[in-house]
Amino acid sequence: MAATDAETIDRPLIDADVLQRRRYQLELAETAMDNHTLVCLPTGLGKTTVSLLVTAQRLHEVGGTALLLAPTKPLVSQHAEFYREALTVPDEEIVVFTGEVRPDDRAELFEDAQVVIATPQVVENDLVGNRISLSEVTHVTFDECHRATGDYAYTYIAERYHEQAEQPLATGMSASPGDDEESILTVCKNLGIREVAVMTDEDADVAEYTHRTDVDWKRVELPETVIEIRDAIQEVIKERLTELKELGVTNKTQPDMSERDIHEIQGKLQELMNNDQSEGYQGMSLLAEVRKLRTAVTYAETQSVESLRRYFERQRNAARASGSSKASQRLVSEPKIRDAMRKAEDFEDLHPKFRQTRMLLAETLGIENGERVIVFTESRDTAETLTDFLAGHFETEKFVGQSDTDGSDGMTQTEQQETLDRFRAGEFEVLVSTSVAEEGLDVPEVDLVLFYEPVPTAIRSIQRKGRTGRQTEGRVVVLIAEDTRDEAYFWKARQDEKRMYEELEALKSMQGEIEAELSQASVSEFETGADDRRESAENASGEAARVEDDRRESAENASGKAASGADDRRESAENAIGEAGRVEDDRRESDAERASSDSGDASPDIEASNGDGQTGDDSEGEGQTGLDAFADPTESGDGASTDTESPDPSGSSSETDADPEDTVAEAGADTDEKSVEVVVDQRELDSTIARDLSKREGIETRLETLEVGDYVVSDRVVVERKTVSDFLDTLTGGDRSLFEQVKDAARYYDRPVVLIEGSGLYGERNVHPNAIRGALASLAVDFGASVVRTDDEDDTAAMLEVLATREQEESDRTVSAHGEKAAKTLAEQQEYVVASIADVGPVTAQSLLSAFGSVESVLTADKETLQEAEGVGEVTAERIREVVASEYAP
Repeated sequence: MAATDAETIDRPLIDADVLQRRRYQLELAETAMDNHTLVCLPTGLGKTTVSLLVTAQRLHEVGGTALLLAPTKPLVSQHAEFYREALTVPDEEIVVFTGEVRPDDRAELFEDAQVVIATPQVVENDLVGNRISLSEVTHVTFDECHRATGDYAYTYIAERYHEQAEQPLATGMSASPGDDEESILTVCKNLGIREVAVMTDEDADVAEYTHRTDVDWKRVELPETVIEIRDAIQEVIKERLTELKELGVTNKTQPDMSERDIHEIQGKLQELMNNDQSEGYQGMSLLAEVRKLRTAVTYAETQSVESLRRYFERQRNAARASGSSKASQRLVSEPKIRDAMRKAEDFEDLHPKFRQTRMLLAETLGIENGERVIVFTESRDTAETLTDFLAGHFETEKFVGQSDTDGSDGMTQTEQQETLDRFRAGEFEVLVSTSVAEEGLDVPEVDLVLFYEPVPTAIRSIQRKGRTGRQTEGRVVVLIAEDTRDEAYFWKARQDEKRMYEELEALKSMQGEIEAELSQASVSEFETGADDRRESAENASGEAARVEDDRRESAENASGKAASGADDRRESAENAIGEAGRVEDDRRESDAERASSDSGDASPDIEASNGDGQTGDDSEGEGQTGLDAFADPTESGDGASTDTESPDPSGSSSETDADPEDTVAEAGADTDEKSVEVVVDQRELDSTIARDLSKREGIETRLETLEVGDYVVSDRVVVERKTVSDFLDTLTGGDRSLFEQVKDAARYYDRPVVLIEGSGLYGERNVHPNAIRGALASLAVDFGASVVRTDDEDDTAAMLEVLATREQEESDRTVSAHGEKAAKTLAEQQEYVVASIADVGPVTAQSLLSAFGSVESVLTADKETLQEAEGVGEVTAERIREVVASEYAP
């Protein structure tokens, strides 16, 4: 907005009436113009203005394109609005990239734009798909750059930027770059940053624009009934931990043990499972139950009894579902937990935090004549129940993320923006928000920021507090339930925040030392991986493909009756994703909701594959067919293959048989003849494989929505990738989708390949080896697919490179992605309908249809009659009747 009451900035490409001249912003921009810089500035003091100043100067002096990355769609929209107002660049040359913009449109827009403002997932996808190049980008800004850790898209984009850009300049922006010096340096190294420019509200130039923020901590006592509920749950936790102690994986049985202790237990149990010891599977089931119970304790102590009731209801539904885990079944059948559930159902009082919240809002908005309040909570459940409660006293609305959760709809980007606009306009007084409003969004100045519970990280605490104290004195209140984990989180965040400010101050006084340390990991590091990747590919070609040859074994158990492994698999997965002490919905809000909605082209309906990442069993590679089995023996490219594994008995190639109308993607026709292309299915972007391939010299990746397969490396070879866990699901979970996928692949490709990734195929689950061998034999004999083993995602990328190179360079084949999924038969459609009822699953659906003869008969059968079908018990019958007969109540 126009800065009419103070001196403004008048520079090339900047509207002379918009930006207020602030000395600290100009100093930070000057520093950022000279080097790749991390800019640290308190929330609300104009980090985006600093970036805009650098962008304007670079475009004026160097030209090219500027790229601004922000982690969420609302933040991207906010930045675009600011840039269009503050820059004299034509509005149509400041473009916005999110997943809602078609990929082909993005490629064209990128060519013509001066400023591109985008979510990182979209840019990552476009780089992987070779739709755009960063060679002409002269300035890139990473907003909320503290996210640049691990596999987050910022890290990949920074690597590609420093590789491609002819005149690169990178700027990272954050109010809270990390909890300690090590994490701050990690962010800098991942972004190729060499200098840190820090200003805090203690600096004279900054202090003039900030106001004091008072922080109060309000402690509340839990009602006796809530304590009884919590103690009952903790007693069961202690019993389960005692059982784990007897298994020799822990010496502790305290219900409030740390999350580090939980991870140690999990590690020891995983070792037992890797050795195929039954104690490992038994312990994982117990640990899964412990995690669920600890989550219930968190709801009872720190959220509300209503949130706990909702959680218990989800657990009951999970236990009723077909194929539910033993942990879920034990939890809801445990007498002490059932008693706790009854007490929660009968509890009609309010959680004391609700009362305290109402009192604080009445004080701020009534007595003190305040205008706006933000209430932050970790839980989507609590956000909804608190909004309903406060709406009876104040004008209140919720603000949550975009993803839907069990029993709760997310908000669209438009709904989020409209809510913030109405909050700014004063149309309501109270905004109850999950963590989605913590980062960067232009949430208006408020009179009170209320933490419904403490947050355990300094970064999030600082982000929340930054919503007040910008224009006038602000107030922050943190609610703490006494003698609960609230207190532990409170002290941790407080200590981390203090340490982070100390680290930032230390960084200010250690500029020279920091630059020296960062120079050791200079941008040249981004260019050193090519030789290693080439060597990896050479090693992969030496080992070639470990094609499964176990088809000599009996296939009679191909469908597998090893259901006993299903519970272990589910419970192992629950432990892997569990984070005790944090409410399930909080994790979705704090990370997934702020990023998953911006996943670009990736399908939101596909869950991420679980890469194993462990070293494979080399013994399974002995005597296997080499990779040359995939090459055309004549090397003429005419498709006259004599390979006996061809799924087409005639041996003819797909070049002559493929129907042109079935082609849905054609790639590589105009590429350099030295470039090898791999077509990647959009849904495979959840793994690192496509990113890895895109960085390999001589490999070009292209993203398509493939109807068949996960990777296409030629006109005759399609690869269906499965982790070991995915593959074993086929045997233990009744999921036959793998065989349907391979059948579709065999219809359109001469050489379908099933790639099984990870170790422990014969030891990860309690599945009989012959069941596994039978499935492998079925893939090879019944479907004509070659089965290839890889150790992990890196090995998979290397294998795909070798496959593509041999097909395209040695056999002179082109890349063609074609085919479509086979239409379901009537029987398959009937099974699908019944299987979807109450999650009974495909096996039970087949049993019901065999017993009753039609879908109609299944749906009209009573409870007792349903139980006459094999495999249908009382719980499943009750659930079917409940779903079929209950009145629809959205």
